[in-house]
This record gives sequence, structure tokens and C-alpha cells, in this order.
Amino acid sequence: MPEEDNVVNGGVRRVHPVSVARGYRFELVKLVSQWRIRLLLLACWVAPALFVAGVSQQSTLPSDTLFGRWMHATGWAGPLVILGFAGTWALPLLTSVVAGDVFASEDRLGTWRHLLVAVRSPRRIFASKALASLTVILLMVAGIAVSGVVGGLLAVGDHPLVGLDGHLLAPSDAAGQVFLAWACVIAPTLALAGIGLIGSVALGRSPMGLLLPALAALAMQLAQMLPLPVAVRVALPGYAFIAWNGLFTSPQQVTPLLIGIAISLVWAVLATALAYLLFLRRDFTNLTTDTSGRRAFAVGFLPLAALVGVTIALVGVSTPSMGSGISQAKVQRSLAVEFAHLYRMQTAELHRPAVTEAQLRVSAACNKGDDDVPDEGAGNDWRCVVSWHVPGVQVTGQAIYQLDITADGRYVADGDGPKEVNGYFLVRTQQGDAPNPLWQFDGNVELLSTT
Repeated sequence: MPEEDNVVNGGVRRVHPVSVARGYRFELVKLVSQWRIRLLLLACWVAPALFVAGVSQQSTLPSDTLFGRWMHATGWAGPLVILGFAGTWALPLLTSVVAGDVFASEDRLGTWRHLLVAVRSPRRIFASKALASLTVILLMVAGIAVSGVVGGLLAVGDHPLVGLDGHLLAPSDAAGQVFLAWACVIAPTLALAGIGLIGSVALGRSPMGLLLPALAALAMQLAQMLPLPVAVRVALPGYAFIAWNGLFTSPQQVTPLLIGIAISLVWAVLATALAYLLFLRRDFTNLTTDTSGRRAFAVGFLPLAALVGVTIALVGVSTPSMGSGISQAKVQRSLAVEFAHLYRMQTAELHRPAVTEAQLRVSAACNKGDDDVPDEGAGNDWRCVVSWHVPGVQVTGQAIYQLDITADGRYVADGDGPKEVNGYFLVRTQQGDAPNPLWQFDGNVELLSTT
């Protein structure tokens, strides 16, 4: 209810709008009191731990998922597997349920008049609802991250993590990078939440408002799978959901990640501002029309479409990124570096004399498809020959790999001989028997040139 002033002027009692703090507490209680929100919060804080602990004890690991093949080796791999799934499905759906329904629920219940009489300020109503939905979303993201880490550490333990270039991260470094990766996906999640606010305000009772963040995330995921120029790929806020991969290389590939975060935050601010303007223009006196219709929907999203064009132009002008970003030189360099790191790991696990990367002098020669096909771009037809030198051995070692590189720069290297080097066999580690680290491994090609 509104706060009332004790001073009476001319027989009229002055009534002040409810403060944003009181409105925020009220809206937060309303959200948390809903059974589906409580169920989702409980699932976010419990389900990831159970999933990571359960999968880590299985003989078959999700090797098709980034860091999935290392879930037996360290507890820090599990939360990264969860992060990949969350960025693709969980976080877009959670923002749809929370931000996409925070205003539409009042339309379904027909309670706008009561709320306006109580608060007496549409601006404070918007601020309270937006802040309450933001709080719930952040609690869900924090729950997924913490739950995944706890499940992994309890099931496997605090062991070093193998990065995407094969180097080992100490447990303390792995912990910092894992939590930093989770912090980075908050920005694109806020962008989806802003889109959800627009849908909730502009579409009201329509189910499209509830589904809008999930549909936007799905469209951006499809765009990342297409052979689009890097400028287009990086200019979408969904790119920050996968750019955290660069944190697990040495040196870290932070330029694409920072661009993705900045673009996501711009999307979040602009989308929230558009939702705010649409909300202030609503006609709350007409109960049969809960929104200003399709025109409001178009007005709310045309600036976002223009933002895509602006960001593509800015990224394209500031960086040489109008191609695929996957070149022969980049693939060869990435594979050679990772092979050198993993060769040292294999040497230690087989109790052979230690060597250094400088002594190995690893190089790679890669080709894509037939001679008529340019050696660039994504595809599963990359074939590479890795060469290295072992101190005291005159013969140059060579190993063949088949690479499957996706449009976002991630690749899976599959050993194709010789068997004693990159074939499948078990090696003894401190955590038990594990596949040969040179057999199959994940890598990452930096799409955005930093030169």
C-alpha cells in the first residue's frame, strides 16, 4: 500500500508513491512465491551437482562436449560441461520463465489497476519488477555454477585441468578460470533477460512473449553454426556464451571474449530501455488490450536489429574479420602447440625421460580436403601430419590426425597413427587408468586475429 504523509494541507492528505526498495521486496516475494520459480531455483542448486557426480562415475563420458573427456580426471571439468549446456539451453529457458513473464503475469491476472493504485508510479513498478527478475536470474546462475563445482569436487577431487591448448592448469588456476568463465556468461544472460522484458511488456498474455528469449537464443545459436564471417559471429550477444573457451588457452584469447561481453551489455541496456519506454506508453485503462499491439513489438525490436548492423560494421572495420577466421596457419599453430603439451603429459604418464616443448620442436602440416579445396574454413576433412624431435633420437617422429573443425573454431583431433603414439590405449594416472592423451583431444582456433 502507498505510504501516507501525516501532514494534511487544506483537508487533503498527500500520498507518496511506494519506494523502489519496497516495491522490489514485494515483487521479489511475488516471484519466489510461485511454485515454478521455487522448483527452478531448487533444480539450479541441486541438479547440476547430481548430474556431474553421476556422470563422473560412469565409464562413458560426454566426450562430444567441451571438457567432457576430462571429467574422470578433475572435478573442474564438470562445471565447464554444465556451462556449455547452460549457455545453449538452460539459461535462455530460465530467462524466458522469469523475465519473459514478470509483466505478462499481471495481464493474465488482470491486476494492473490494483498495482497502480498501490504503487502510484509506473516507473517504480518497472524498476521493481526488472530488479526482482534480475535477482532471481542471478540466483539461478550462481546456483548452477556452485552446484556444478561442488558436485565435481566431491565426486572426482581438486586436480589439475587440461586446457584447450594441452597445458595443465593447477587446481587454484583452474578454480579461478572456471568461476571467471561463469561470470562472463552473465552478460549474454542479461541481454536475453532484456529481450524477455520487451516481450513481456509488448506481447502481454501472448505465449510468444514468454518464449522470446529462448527463440532469440536459438536463432543466435543457429547463426554460430553457419559459415558466417567472424564479424557477424562476434557481433551477436550469444557469442559470449562460447567465447569463454579462450580463457583456457595460454596465452588467453580474451579479445573476442571482451568484445562479446561488451556487445551483450549494450544489448542488455538497450533492450531494458526499450522495454521501459514501451511500458510507460501502455494504456492501463483498457482491460481488453493489454499491450499496444504489433506496432509496439516492432518499435521495441527495430533498434535491436539496427544495433546488430552497427556492431557488425564496427567489428568488421576495427579487425580483419570478414572471413571464416579459420586459416591453415592458425590450425597448424594450434595443433602443434597442443600436441607438444600433451606429448609431455604422455611422457610423464608413461614414466619416460622428461622433455620440454623447446626440445620437441613440434610442427604441423595441415590440408583441408582435396587439392582444389582452399585450406581454410570449418569442416571434418582436415588432415594434419605432426612432426617432432626427441632428444637423442635421430629419426623425426610423425603422427597423423584427422580434424573436425566447427564454425566457432572448436576442433576435435582424432589420432590416425602410429598406434603407439596416438592410438587408443590406457595409461596409468594418479586418478586411475585413462585413455592416451594423444588419442583424441579438443582444441580451439582463435577466430579473431589479435595482430
